[in-house]
Amino acid sequence: MSNVKKGKDKEWLEAQLDFCYEKIRANLKTFATLVPPAASCNQIYQPEGNTDWTASFWVGQLFLAKEGTRTNDFDQVIENQIASFQNRLDQKIELETHDIGFLYILSAIADYQVNAHQSSREMAIKAADLLMTRYNEKAHIIQAWGDLNAPEQRGRMIIDCLLNLPLLYFASRETGDKKYYKAAYLHAKQTQKYIVRDNATTYHTYYFDTETGQAKYGKTQQGYSDDSCWARGQTWGIYGFTLSYLYTGDTSFIETAIRVADYFIERLPKDNVPYWDLIFNDGSNEERDSSSGAIAVCGLLELAKALPLSNPKREIYQATALAIIESLATNYTTKNLPESNGLLLHGVYDKKSNTGVDECMSWGDYYYLEALIRLNQSWQSYF
Repeated sequence: MSNVKKGKDKEWLEAQLDFCYEKIRANLKTFATLVPPAASCNQIYQPEGNTDWTASFWVGQLFLAKEGTRTNDFDQVIENQIASFQNRLDQKIELETHDIGFLYILSAIADYQVNAHQSSREMAIKAADLLMTRYNEKAHIIQAWGDLNAPEQRGRMIIDCLLNLPLLYFASRETGDKKYYKAAYLHAKQTQKYIVRDNATTYHTYYFDTETGQAKYGKTQQGYSDDSCWARGQTWGIYGFTLSYLYTGDTSFIETAIRVADYFIERLPKDNVPYWDLIFNDGSNEERDSSSGAIAVCGLLELAKALPLSNPKREIYQATALAIIESLATNYTTKNLPESNGLLLHGVYDKKSNTGVDECMSWGDYYYLEALIRLNQSWQSYF
């Protein structure tokens, strides 16, 4: 593992953060009311409306920047964005997705947490109610995408949904209604049971019979193959199972997070930034996915924090997180590409459909900044 001393240095961290803040400030006018798309095109994000599942990663960056700089520089654009998310929810614009969680955790919950706006608390609860309509009582899963009756999507869960569940845990805590908690917990248990394989690799998606509740089969959507291990899915698992442990106290989730993390670490290449599918490694000539690396840093730091001081894996996870962030900061940012309005280069959205390959990813930018914030200051996760 490379020298990680720099990653512990306050001055080094602040230099990386200042770069991010400068980029975000430069983007305020462009994305005052619009948002970056999921992936850049030739390393440039072209503004679009608030319709995609990734729309909240921009306002998430704004909240991180506000907390990191302790300024009001981002407040007006945050206000514009929150109004947009309220309108999207009121009008139910492109919300046939489990990613209602991503969308309203990084907008409504973040706003309530940072600014204490009661209207955002109510927005988050309303969003949780909409997410609950996607929960199938027999299969104990939240359907990932599309119309609940669409044959190709019916009964499909995906590992990404672990990061949507905090919206339901939030609603349960705020309202006292256990239905949200129950749905989130049972979905997490099904993810643990069926998406995580015996060898600690993960399926991207898994299908259930919604009439009987029976598990059917695992399948990939964005990984190399049905039996390979899509890198971003594995990192959602590290972060997501740790979060479900924190919300439920079910220690089996921590045990699963450890297994998933250990496999991920075993498959890291020499420079500590994963290839887009963990079946690939150095010499494969395949693309990296820097966004998976950024998610992994956040997940590993959260996992390490949840472990007792006596657990030797705690130090391993912290050291690995630092090695990844150092590699990202040194070799994967747009510092030497000033024309780019993104933060992190060399991400992959969906290699199989040739979508967003070797580009900036909006979630990669968000989690890169979250990782730096975590390392630099005391901070309460929006998730």
